Amino acid sequence: MDNLPQLSDGLYLDISEFAHTTPHWFQKIAEVWTELGLLLFGVLFVAGWWRTRRRSPDAMALALLAPLATAFGYVVSEGLKSLVDEERPCRAVAGAPVSLVACPPHGDWSFPSNHSAIAGAAAVALALSWRGMVWLTAPMALLMAFSRVFVGVHYPHDVTVGLLAGGAVAFVAVKAGRRPLLALVGTARSSRNGAVVWCVGSGVRSHASARPVGARHGAR
Repeated sequence: MDNLPQLSDGLYLDISEFAHTTPHWFQKIAEVWTELGLLLFGVLFVAGWWRTRRRSPDAMALALLAPLATAFGYVVSEGLKSLVDEERPCRAVAGAPVSLVACPPHGDWSFPSNHSAIAGAAAVALALSWRGMVWLTAPMALLMAFSRVFVGVHYPHDVTVGLLAGGAVAFVAVKAGRRPLLALVGTARSSRNGAVVWCVGSGVRSHASARPVGARHGAR
């Protein structure tokens, strides 16, 4: 266990030095991704909500839970960060190259990585709410975690714990919140308030109710 800090320092140095050998355009892509990549998860949340407005209450409940579970993942990560005052490697590791992005100020602690926790939570929550989405969200989360080390602002153990903690919290949150949110969606869909019904969708329309009245009773 005593060797883990040295191992993480060594990996951080290896990745940081490798980052400085990559083309300038690649470094710029990494800088943009590490700051704005989380927005793509937000786009997927919106897309997931929209696609379930005509689907079952359970599908809508899971779509609404996805961003909520991700928020819980962030809260837990931020709580851990306030308990573990770990300095950023871009200041603490001797001989490290200059980080590709500005090193966060002292007091903005390193462990765990909030970006990685959010990415891990979003990846798990979206995978639980949208069949087959794991093949997109898992690589996105891994790239986000790696990018935080690549640009020089986190240790490898920061992003690893962030991913695992965020994913675990999101899994528990979705499982725990599924039933109560399902009941809430059912109640909302029976509301007479048009705005409320628009937000949660009208759900699946039965085949019989979708046919004209004359077609149900037959022409006479």
